[in-house]
Amino acid sequence: MAFRDMVDEATTAILARPTRAGLTVLGTLLGVAAFVAVLGLTATASGQVSKRFTALAATEVIVEDAPAEPSTADTPFPADTEQRLMRLNGVRNAGTYWQPSFGGGEGRGVTVTARPPSIDRTAGEPLTVIAASPGYLRAIHAQVSTGRLYDAFHQSRNQRVAVLGRAAAHRLGITRLDMQPAIFIRDTPLTVIGIIDDVDRQPDALLSVLTPSSTATTLWGAADAADGSPPKVLIETRLGAAPLIAQQAAVAIRPDNPDRFKIIAPPDPKQLKEQVNTDLGALFLALAGICLVIGAVGIANTTLVAVLERTAEIGLRRSLGARGRHIAAQFLSESAALGLLGGLIGTSIGVATVVAAAVGKDWTPILEPATVLPAPLIGTVTGLLAGLYPAWRASRIEPIDALRR
Repeated sequence: MAFRDMVDEATTAILARPTRAGLTVLGTLLGVAAFVAVLGLTATASGQVSKRFTALAATEVIVEDAPAEPSTADTPFPADTEQRLMRLNGVRNAGTYWQPSFGGGEGRGVTVTARPPSIDRTAGEPLTVIAASPGYLRAIHAQVSTGRLYDAFHQSRNQRVAVLGRAAAHRLGITRLDMQPAIFIRDTPLTVIGIIDDVDRQPDALLSVLTPSSTATTLWGAADAADGSPPKVLIETRLGAAPLIAQQAAVAIRPDNPDRFKIIAPPDPKQLKEQVNTDLGALFLALAGICLVIGAVGIANTTLVAVLERTAEIGLRRSLGARGRHIAAQFLSESAALGLLGGLIGTSIGVATVVAAAVGKDWTPILEPATVLPAPLIGTVTGLLAGLYPAWRASRIEPIDALRR
């Protein structure tokens, strides 16, 4: 039997029962579509994760004071820490920050009021106070909705000013700054000069009161690692410079004692991307494999039923000279054609799904040719394997038995 004859026979058999053929290829269609869509969405999502990770976490280095023997008499970060770090090639912004300890059993938290405590001692909200240098606000990319951020002038003059996070301002009922509202941390008033609407990193700042670190040192004392609130330095680096800055920061800050600091550097983005690809890919490929198995069972079942229904036809062909291998080739070509049809349609649906999802999320769709191009072949192989047993059954039918039926 010529190859063209097998193609004609398979096409005729499929077109003779279009509804059955459509339902038969449905399983393979879904399996191949899931295969292409899963791999495409995994690659697209991991690319987006890598992009966001690179934009934020991969440009962040934190230096934490971790001395072997904490002492309140020792100042971990010199007054010119920011200037020292800014001299390093690759540093964009840097700033110190910590949470002051107020004692009195309140730990690092404290009740903040919008009125003097002498007037109303019941009003107030438990908020976190962060002592931060101006460089910290630049490093977290603080964006104000009203007012302004404090700067080097407020830092150098120990100005009693504060900036509120959006959530903290809402809890205190402060929405306008034209009347120069004040907040009270215990009996200490601070003038609110700005409200932060959003940040790119350190989201806890939105529920906190931020004040210049020099002001906090004057009012409540210097940072103390012994009370569980070690001072830290947040460093924003240029892309790709974080590993180098992590090695140089401690020496730049304290060349006399660089070993006292704990450096928190970002993990390798390549390893994160590979881990995302491995975890997501293994999970969803298993689901795609299940769909392909279901499709293969559907093709096998339908082909086997077709063999039983066309027993008379098989007997007639055998009586006219067709051999067993010709009958097997005929049914194998039909099942392979069904698998190919499902593979082609499934590949198209999978590609369309990846593109639609990427456009909807404003992502860049990523489709590997090594994934898309072999997908129709996977459908063909699935159909071919599914048709092996029915084709073998058909080839074993004797002509005389088939004609008697």
